[in-house]
Amino acid sequence: MADFSLVAVAVGLIYLAAFGCIYRILLSYRTAQGAIAWIIALVGLPYLTVPLFLFFGRYRFGGYVKARRMGDERLTELLNRFEQQTTSIPEPATGHFQDELQVLCKLGRQPFTDGNHCSLLRDGKATFEALFEAMEDAEHYILLEFYIIRSDRVGQRIKSILERKLAQGVEVWFLYDDIGSVWLPQTYLDQLSAAGAKVASFGNGNIRRRRFQINFRNHRKLLVCDGKVGFIGGINLGDEYLGTYIDQEPWRDTHCRIEGPAVTGLQLAWMEDWNWASDQAPQLDWAPQSPPPGSDEVLVLPTGPADDWETCTLFFLNCINNARSRLWIASPYFVPDLQILNALQLAALRGVDVRILIPEKTDNRLIRLAAYSYLVQACRTGIQIYQYQPGFMHQKVILVDDRYCAVGTANFDNRSMRLNFEITAVTTARHFLGSVESMLEEDLASSRLMVKEDYQRRSVFFRLSCRAVRLLAPLL
Repeated sequence: MADFSLVAVAVGLIYLAAFGCIYRILLSYRTAQGAIAWIIALVGLPYLTVPLFLFFGRYRFGGYVKARRMGDERLTELLNRFEQQTTSIPEPATGHFQDELQVLCKLGRQPFTDGNHCSLLRDGKATFEALFEAMEDAEHYILLEFYIIRSDRVGQRIKSILERKLAQGVEVWFLYDDIGSVWLPQTYLDQLSAAGAKVASFGNGNIRRRRFQINFRNHRKLLVCDGKVGFIGGINLGDEYLGTYIDQEPWRDTHCRIEGPAVTGLQLAWMEDWNWASDQAPQLDWAPQSPPPGSDEVLVLPTGPADDWETCTLFFLNCINNARSRLWIASPYFVPDLQILNALQLAALRGVDVRILIPEKTDNRLIRLAAYSYLVQACRTGIQIYQYQPGFMHQKVILVDDRYCAVGTANFDNRSMRLNFEITAVTTARHFLGSVESMLEEDLASSRLMVKEDYQRRSVFFRLSCRAVRLLAPLL
């Protein structure tokens, strides 16, 4: 009888927890479909679904929001100072600067700045050479933030440079994501710390505030040296971008080097992440360069699950809805939700040249299957989907007409739009637009245009698999 009572109490507690989760879902769900799926699972299989919901069901990164508010006074002061710089463009009057770009300023809580110089880095070799050179030239401090850091040849070269710069008196602040860098040996981090670097993990730094939030990732990849030179893009710190693994082609990816006042935007994003991960407060250089190194207009757009809105989703929608003649998107993962897919279809129907560049070879088979499920809908409205052939394409690039482009870390999937902390650089610079156009034209020439028969002629099992995996799109 006692055993039966214990079982009854346990079952009651589990269902009580399930209804507590349902209460939270009803107060904060994003989509009706997702809410219904969670509720059905919680009622039918509460023993399994309650722990899954605690770890994967949340969409706001609550601990980060609190940390942001705790450090908001200092960050707000820095942001206000940034917006008041002479290089900021609060209300540009030039014809090419439309309302759609003003909206991005509001989304990212940062201004467009003038006086920058941007350089496109088209592969891992060019990117790493530029990163190494910038770190070697640093005189005061180096800020790193990467999703994946490996202890391979690239990783060891990074560590060697950092240790040498630390010995010269340069400060190093090293931030990494504990999920993306799960295989990074502790000895690597210990050696950096012993050399004097300030090292922090985005997850472990505040484990109490971060409990039950392992579904969120810091997917940003950036480097800042002395507040003057910064880097942003899709490339992590690993040998895969050089093709040094046996029987492996180099990963195709893109990064961007920025020199000028927009680097302050990178520092602000890094500072907010560091504020979450550590109680240390670095003294950084926030003064604008004089004279500025160029004339490029640049906006740094940080996005993430601690924002008031779904910032990354709104960014993509803004690009799609405002495209007039051309919209080229390169992303390794193409799993759009219904509103994004509908926006792409409308753009194609109004005559926009919509091209989606995805990889033929991928590191995620589920993502590949899900992408096939969109093929027929896309082709019917004139959306062209290309599969990059030579190797795994990992770049995240958008080209909107001849007006602006973006290079960053955000993929075209639910995780980037709603769960990951991402960062993107948007620019109107003509020379940079030309470089991006030329790069994408070469990538498209190395790609195969998909047709709806690629899906329709496949086996029933393949098509069912694609449709089944598509149901998991919110979790991919």
